[in-house]
Amino acid sequence: MIVVGLTGSIAMGKSTLAQMLRELGAPVFDADAAVHDIYRGEAAAKVEAEFPGVIVDGAVDRERLAQYVVNDTAAMKRLEAIVHPAVGERRTRFLDDARRAGARAAILDVPLLFETGGDRRVDVVLVVSARPDIQRARALERPGADAERFAGLLARQIPDVEKRRRAHFVIDTSGSLADSRRQAQDFLRAIVGIEKGSQTVA
Repeated sequence: MIVVGLTGSIAMGKSTLAQMLRELGAPVFDADAAVHDIYRGEAAAKVEAEFPGVIVDGAVDRERLAQYVVNDTAAMKRLEAIVHPAVGERRTRFLDDARRAGARAAILDVPLLFETGGDRRVDVVLVVSARPDIQRARALERPGADAERFAGLLARQIPDVEKRRRAHFVIDTSGSLADSRRQAQDFLRAIVGIEKGSQTVA
């Protein structure tokens, strides 16, 4: 089974592309969703103990947590020490399940794949990209977004040009959804040798 690391900078269309790959039959592990779940479950008490006041309605509030860790490398490392092992356990279970199910490829959707060294744990890296003007427009359309926040998020991520350089494959989502889906199909065919016209990899 080929393990694919899917990543891309903010507002590049990564979540949409991940859903397309899922619809084409590839099992997809959503690392960000796993973190959300962990913040509602096993890690909540540990995070609250380390960063008092971040729990709201029984779950870690990301906005409150951000006040502790943004621009504080030591605090971020303490948080990662809590969260990363829990995410790793879920990732391992996901891959084991995919192998048992006979999947020919499995996708790990990890926003900070390069930043966390996750690219060393996969067989293939797929980067989702788009033109800078499209990325900016998409980002500023999101609820609560503004130019300053967008710039801050970009500053904490490896630049898109560097991600593209380090990728094995790049899908450009600047065009239509149909074009992105065609690229997703071509990518899956390329990595698992699917016959032309096949729609799934699972």
